[in-house]
Amino acid sequence: MFLGSYAPKLDDKGRVILPAKFRAELAGGVVLTRGQERCIYVFSREEFASMHEKIRQAPVTSKQARDYLRVFLSGASDEEPDAQNRISIPPALRAYAGLTKELAVIGAGSRAEIWDAQAWEAYLAEQESAFADTAEEVIPGLF
Repeated sequence: MFLGSYAPKLDDKGRVILPAKFRAELAGGVVLTRGQERCIYVFSREEFASMHEKIRQAPVTSKQARDYLRVFLSGASDEEPDAQNRISIPPALRAYAGLTKELAVIGAGSRAEIWDAQAWEAYLAEQESAFADTAEEVIPGLF
């Protein structure tokens, strides 16, 4: 499971060092793809295969499902961590997420997410207030 927040830097070649706590789960390779809120989702290969299988269950007659599948998969990139535990982030994904040198890598349970550090700080500032004030059941059965 991916947990926590980290602040690695993007190098000049578009690579990032994976947080040490994520390395064991991602040692077999990673799949990067577009995520919601303009971040990059980072899946282990196994989790990506599971996610793909769930997406495949959507009816092919649903335009919204087809659109989601196309955007989600067309942006996907299969990457292998190098000897220094770096992964390359393709230029198209860097542009999609607006990545600069300063990054935020967060754990999101079944995946990690890569954000531009300023975008993450702005998102977190907006969402923390709403999170603290949540007075109703957002996730059924959680509280």
